[in-house]
Amino acid sequence: MNEQKTRLRNAGFVTFFFSGICAISSGVVVSLLQEQYGFAYGMTGTLLSLMSIGNLLAGFLTGVLPGVLGLKPSILLLTIGYTVGYGIMGFTGAEVLLAAAFFLVGVAKGSAMNACTILVSDNSADRTRGMNLMHSCYACGALLCPFLIAAAARVSTALAVFLLAALGVVLWLVYWKTPMEGKVKDRKAAIDWSFLRSGRFWLLTGLLFCQNAAEQSVTGWMVTYFKGSGIIAGTLAAYTVTVMWGATLVARLLIAFVFPFKSPRKAMVVMAVTCTLFYVLLMRADSQPAAILLLFAFAFAMAGMNPTAVASAGRMTSVTSMGIMLPAASSGAILMPWVIGRVAERAGLAAGMAMNIVPCVGLIIFSVLVERLSEQEYEKRLTRLRQLPEQMLHETTDL
Repeated sequence: MNEQKTRLRNAGFVTFFFSGICAISSGVVVSLLQEQYGFAYGMTGTLLSLMSIGNLLAGFLTGVLPGVLGLKPSILLLTIGYTVGYGIMGFTGAEVLLAAAFFLVGVAKGSAMNACTILVSDNSADRTRGMNLMHSCYACGALLCPFLIAAAARVSTALAVFLLAALGVVLWLVYWKTPMEGKVKDRKAAIDWSFLRSGRFWLLTGLLFCQNAAEQSVTGWMVTYFKGSGIIAGTLAAYTVTVMWGATLVARLLIAFVFPFKSPRKAMVVMAVTCTLFYVLLMRADSQPAAILLLFAFAFAMAGMNPTAVASAGRMTSVTSMGIMLPAASSGAILMPWVIGRVAERAGLAAGMAMNIVPCVGLIIFSVLVERLSEQEYEKRLTRLRQLPEQMLHETTDL
């Protein structure tokens, strides 16, 4: 039994590593495709948004399909999107087909994340450590992707996307060889909807909306921005993805194993302020060293925001609440890249990227509100605890 659990957990680690390469490469690939086919910035934003829509839809599909097809067939059906999507990109520059391709890549990305979460969380003795290791595997794949894409793109853009399609096949084969359970049983249980009445739930959802918007905009647009502005040479711009994910990996490992937050909600305020400051300075950077250093600092400051916010949901964390919070928050990753593309078409790429300051400021507002609300809740609980001895005394006197 232990050997079986280890095999399933390791399958989650391996496939999430390959998913990190395939998913994060999209920001580099869209820049290469724009250079090759010459489509407008608005189309770039649309492609990135369609990928986020696919990622969002995957959350619903992976919740429904296993009950109909079974877990393994559902995962195999949805994760083939990496191979099909990148394969389409290698054959055509037709905008409609590219739109479908990025959508399929998004579906595969979201499905792989959900599948890996199930494989690792259900088969790890220490779930916290297991999930941190899983996300570290993803970050390692994200770190590697620019080197693979840059090497292949020296030959041709088609070779780069076909390489990603091949890695998608490897990921799919690992799932195919991994034994998984059959159909998911329908568990009839009362669903607790009380979290919908919680102000903290909606503030955290708003915070995650802004975090998704800001992070996905940088991941998807930064390579194109650095190339277009001339701050970083075209060939070197692709490696900025490595800088960003290197900072993310270092920060998350430090938070998990070395410097855990003593006050997570206050830490979110600090992270929000610092990442906003670093982004403003990044937009003003006019040299290559400054741009790389500030990008690292921005990613480092942002890295702990998502896991800390989700953890702050506390007892509200359930399949139902996360099924509302995370898809709602993911819509930020759909909206903001599209907005940047539209603004860039009309006012220039620098103006488009400057729009990303809006969700950064939103992070500050929501994190401060969450911190203040938490203090108020703490004071209310403290007041109740203080009243308990008095109530007990009155009850004893009455007896």
